Amino acid sequence: MRSLPTRRLAAVALTAAASVVALAGPAFAHVTVNPGAAAQGGYTAVDFRVPNESDTAGTVKLEVNLPLDHPLASVRTLPLPGWTATVEKAKLDKPIKVHGSDVNEAVSKITWTADAGTKIAPGQFQEFRVSLGPLPADADSMVFKTLQSYDNGDIVRWIDESKDGQPEPAHPAPVLKLTKAAGDDAHGGVTASPAAGAHGDSSDHAAAADGGKSSDSTARVLGVIGIVVGVIGTAVGVLGLRRRNSGSAS
Repeated sequence: MRSLPTRRLAAVALTAAASVVALAGPAFAHVTVNPGAAAQGGYTAVDFRVPNESDTAGTVKLEVNLPLDHPLASVRTLPLPGWTATVEKAKLDKPIKVHGSDVNEAVSKITWTADAGTKIAPGQFQEFRVSLGPLPADADSMVFKTLQSYDNGDIVRWIDESKDGQPEPAHPAPVLKLTKAAGDDAHGGVTASPAAGAHGDSSDHAAAADGGKSSDSTARVLGVIGIVVGVIGTAVGVLGLRRRNSGSAS
């Protein structure tokens, strides 16, 4: 009969561990921009990471809207096999100065459409890379409202903005945090030189994006593993104490 409580405790530990993993899963299910931060005033390359959330349909189109309250003069997409990218521009109410020249229009939306036979299938994700710049120097974040279309006609609108002190919305828009540039260099941190950024082909951009992406994913995974190990360790400790108490009593 002593094995019954032991089995129950083990079951509780496994259930708790499974619950932690299940709760951690949705954090990976949103459309996100990676890395999640870049330096103000510089250029960077980011990936829009798109997981397929449907069990029966595939993602065939992605529309990313760029904020025009802080327009970006240089926006370049990296070719992605199986997908066609189109860029829409909008005329600005007020021209912006970039490297001494007036810029009267800026990219307002990027649309990736899957070619025939291509889709993000259930259980898969895809990354869409973009070079951006110069990033605004007077903002602490940029919000990219995004629409994800499935081949069954469903559209998921990732357009909700998170607010401090409130729970995360069901469909948060991807957000790029902007940080102060290192030192006096307006293109420091994860950014590249103006010439490289303007053409969107700097290897520094790719290295910075990959490094931030890896750090973000690693931190999340390690955090989940740490919680699971802690739950199991506590259960094992309780089991050991019960066994010692049972031995003493006998």
